[in-house]
Amino acid sequence: MMLVNLDQSLLLSRSSLFHRMSLLLKQHIEQITSKLSDEEFAHILSFFKPVKRKKHQFLVQENENVPYEFWVVKGCLKEYYLDANGKEHILKFATETWWTTDYGAFYNREKASIYIDCVEDCELLAISLENREQLCKESHKMERFWRVRSNSGYVALQKRILSLLRMSAEDRFKQFVDLYPDLLQRVPKKCSHRIWAFPEKPLVDFK
Repeated sequence: MMLVNLDQSLLLSRSSLFHRMSLLLKQHIEQITSKLSDEEFAHILSFFKPVKRKKHQFLVQENENVPYEFWVVKGCLKEYYLDANGKEHILKFATETWWTTDYGAFYNREKASIYIDCVEDCELLAISLENREQLCKESHKMERFWRVRSNSGYVALQKRILSLLRMSAEDRFKQFVDLYPDLLQRVPKKCSHRIWAFPEKPLVDFK
């Protein structure tokens, strides 16, 4: 009898988690699209699957297939690559409402060239390329959603490149602090220095 109760409790827990994930995703999509009806969103949600990872677990590993793009419901992830000497180069942190994957591998169906691992326990929603393309065919709202997202990504990439060319490491770090003040409490200090190309001895001390 106790086993049955535990099973029922587990099912309720999973159901509650997925319900919370779905509400957050709906709010995220509606920031770009018009309001979604319950029927529209139920259809959209059917293309996603929930994923959970523990702290230090990998979401993507170099030389592996990358079948999914991930939306972060809860947690923090680190994208990085390792050079020939084994040195870690951080590309990005992804926190709540951010999307992450190895996009070169995802779109081109190639092996991953980067790693993505969990800085914290993470809850995510995953969608395959096939499901994403099918969803865009069936929903003009979702086609617009991903188009706007892509455009925003191009702009952000350009700004990132220009900041590397125009700003000192110290100025880039100060900008990082202004844009993402809460992130400093969530990632190891050495990681936030690396992402803005700081030398081994930090130019800015933050505690």
